[in-house]
Amino acid sequence: MSGVDEPGLPTLYDWAGGLVPLRRMIDRFYDRVEADPDLSGFFPGGVSEHHRAHVADWWAEVLGGPTTYTDRHGGYESMLRHHLGLDITPAQRHRFASTMSLAADEADLPADPEFRAAIIGYLEWGTRLAMENSRPGATPVEHAPTPRWGWGVAPPYQG
Repeated sequence: MSGVDEPGLPTLYDWAGGLVPLRRMIDRFYDRVEADPDLSGFFPGGVSEHHRAHVADWWAEVLGGPTTYTDRHGGYESMLRHHLGLDITPAQRHRFASTMSLAADEADLPADPEFRAAIIGYLEWGTRLAMENSRPGATPVEHAPTPRWGWGVAPPYQG
């Protein structure tokens, strides 16, 4: 799938600094999840290196980076399968989203309001979709491209 049509703007992936800072965010996030009584139950025994790497690849692709998750890990269909039947509650979804926001701070991702609005916009959309798809009896869209997220209504301020 091609990127978002935002001519002249860097991708969110590039603005974040690439895979290394995104992986740092994912590691900070899962370190917090493992210690969180409301979220750790989704990962009995802890969050594996394998899972962390795959989620970092997902975030990289969604934010406009390489298509590694789709090419090597199964794309949207694979991500969907990981959430089916989890029955994520609204409180758990909120906890997940707020924990990821804290992890972005701890990973020193860019703190400008435009970038944070874009990634939190994706986080809200993605966690709400995952929650709905996780419900018993849900009938999610079975085949879709991996989303590619852009700046939306607040492009980067470049002075």
